[in-house]
Amino acid sequence: MSARFSRISRTAVRLSVRNSWISKVSILVSDMGKLTTGLWYREGSSAGRGASLVFADDAVSVVAVDGTILSAAAFGQIGISDRVGSIPRRLTYPDRTSFETMDNDAIDALVAAQKGRSAGWIHRLERFHPRLLVLVLLTFAFAFSIYRFAVPALVEVAVLVTPPVVPALMSKGTLQTLDTTVFSQSTLTDADKAGLKDGFEKLAAKSGLGAGGFNLNFRDGGIIGPNAFALPDGTVVITDQLVKLADGDTEMLLGVLAHEIGHVELKHSLRQLYRAAGVAGLIMLIGGDIGGSTHDVLVQGGGLLALSYSRADESAADRHSVELMQKAGFDPAAIARFFALVEDKLNDHSPTSMLETHPGTPERRKMVLDYAGELKARAGTSN
Repeated sequence: MSARFSRISRTAVRLSVRNSWISKVSILVSDMGKLTTGLWYREGSSAGRGASLVFADDAVSVVAVDGTILSAAAFGQIGISDRVGSIPRRLTYPDRTSFETMDNDAIDALVAAQKGRSAGWIHRLERFHPRLLVLVLLTFAFAFSIYRFAVPALVEVAVLVTPPVVPALMSKGTLQTLDTTVFSQSTLTDADKAGLKDGFEKLAAKSGLGAGGFNLNFRDGGIIGPNAFALPDGTVVITDQLVKLADGDTEMLLGVLAHEIGHVELKHSLRQLYRAAGVAGLIMLIGGDIGGSTHDVLVQGGGLLALSYSRADESAADRHSVELMQKAGFDPAAIARFFALVEDKLNDHSPTSMLETHPGTPERRKMVLDYAGELKARAGTSN
């Protein structure tokens, strides 16, 4: 009996407290008027009831249209959701009823008056545009750091662990693609081919990969015109147009082929492939999946990267040409005549600029002549 009486007493006390709040709010409603309008919800119900939010003297109440007080509590007892964009704000009362309103500014004013702060921190972060700018700058700085430091390091690791089958697949797929889209059968005479093949074999024999590491191919270049390039597995292609442009200067052509051998020995093609893959991966990291197939990159498109090298790669291959030509007993500066030919017949006199990926032709010719003279002076000193 005493236990039941105790429970009844506690319930009576809670009701008394609640009624005191309601009585207090009833007086204040007439004094203050509504703060904002919205919908009031019972616990577990999705049916909202139109009501007004009233605040006075630390009492926050929800009042129906007919003046009925639906909920009432002190400010500190009410849970108020943070402001996030235009999402409705929810006030949760101790009796688990709630009030929702789209009037974020009114709730911000209420919170500011009681706690000295305005909208929620998420909303403030969203609206504080300088912070967004800083975030964007940090993202770009992070991406640049990966591109500048992480990608080159990973490229070197990838080059070291690449099995021979990968360069072979790249080269086979690339040559097949070029043969079906651009190239046609060479029309050079057997004599022209024989002279170049003999010199090429001498160069290959003096290279780090040996004579068996390279294979010379002749093609009619079509729209590519006068050109020579090397694929990662040691396949070297020279076009009929380049041979005709040389006008019988076989040693100059050998200097160009020695340059292409340098690209293979220094593994520039593989580095270009992995560098491109690393950049694509970085783009996917930032912007999501950009599509494509790894098989297509390796077999069809990867080898085409060998046709375009960086400024440092071209300079290194030029120096390699000078060294290899000297080892094989040819004129080490022969490729300089090719650069002079490009300047004269193709009117390429452009200097190197910061926006170019290749060194300028005049600069390359000068570098070759200087390096050839340096090697000749070393050889004379050693003798």
